[in-house]
Amino acid sequence: MPENCLPSWLPNKPEGRVIVIGAGKAAASMAKELEKQWGGPLEGRVIVPYGHGADCRWIQIIEASHPVPSQIGLSAAAELLHSVSDLCANDTVVCLISGGGSALMCLPTEGISLAEKQAITAGLLRSGAAIHEINCVRKKLSAIKGGKLAAACTPASVITLIISDVPGNDISMVASGPTITDASTAGEALEILNRYGIEITRAVRAVIEVSRPVFVADGDVRILATSDDALLATSALAANHNVTPYSLGDLSGDARSLGREHARLALQIIAGDGPIVAPCVILSGGETTVEVRGSGRGGRNGEYALSLALALNGHPAVHAIACDTDGIDGSGDNSGCYVSPNILERAKIAGLDAKGMLDRNDSYKFFEATHDLIITGPTRTNVNDFRAILIDSNED
Repeated sequence: MPENCLPSWLPNKPEGRVIVIGAGKAAASMAKELEKQWGGPLEGRVIVPYGHGADCRWIQIIEASHPVPSQIGLSAAAELLHSVSDLCANDTVVCLISGGGSALMCLPTEGISLAEKQAITAGLLRSGAAIHEINCVRKKLSAIKGGKLAAACTPASVITLIISDVPGNDISMVASGPTITDASTAGEALEILNRYGIEITRAVRAVIEVSRPVFVADGDVRILATSDDALLATSALAANHNVTPYSLGDLSGDARSLGREHARLALQIIAGDGPIVAPCVILSGGETTVEVRGSGRGGRNGEYALSLALALNGHPAVHAIACDTDGIDGSGDNSGCYVSPNILERAKIAGLDAKGMLDRNDSYKFFEATHDLIITGPTRTNVNDFRAILIDSNED
């Protein structure tokens, strides 16, 4: 994707030093394309999840853990921050930002340990907190997020190039907005932690309480690709095949509940009571959440897909996929799952308890047993989740 969208905006290479920094699942592919378009010399480093690297000549690619930050990510973030700590007005910083950057640019502020930040992040992820809530807290615990990276680049010029995985494309939320003004407050962060029952030490609370909004000159900020682009491209493809697209846009909320809701919509369309007629495809993007109730394994797309399958109850007219565009659903090795009309029948023959497995958050094991995992490997881009429900007019 970066090879398609980055050249369409990229200006002429600035005079003087050009330092390229950034983080996220698309950061390496963006860096590689930047080198292709501008040539050298360039310098700098970007941080990506394991397996998301690319061959670059001038820009160093550092791989670290995601979604829970690690010591490697901490060291890489410290190096990244140090690389922009002594710049002049003739220098230009190009910051490449995409989803996943929050965990990868992990540099706790003074008074916060890595272990404390890991525990808080993991707790919020397990609780089903929305990404904007998680990132609000992350900013208060970080020495680099929420505009602090841009402040460190002063007096250099800053260009921020973003591939957005955030519903609504709030640039302050993509990778927790390291070069974007953070207007959130300490009170908001503490309310989120309290609401989700995340315990924090007195020291952590004290750090959050003294944090203040960070206002910076955001510089030249460009969003290169979004979830809307994926939905528009799919809509055009469907229309070319005489299938009517019905896009719901970016959605959030509980994955399990959304699966049931979309199944009801599909069945209404089949019954002739829906907003469109078959053949059609229901499309949606965005990012759902999962409240971890059991000890199973599975990401939000697997949770959605299994809930959808149960609610459809094997209707012969419906096929569906739910995937993460980065190629990784949660922490698994699959991008998502496929739902066919006979999936519950096949699961029953295999001795699987679909409802029980959903209750245990064990969607990965379910779709693995039915051979319906979708495995792409890292795509090196990220415009968040993609869901498609195809309804065939030729079935009753």
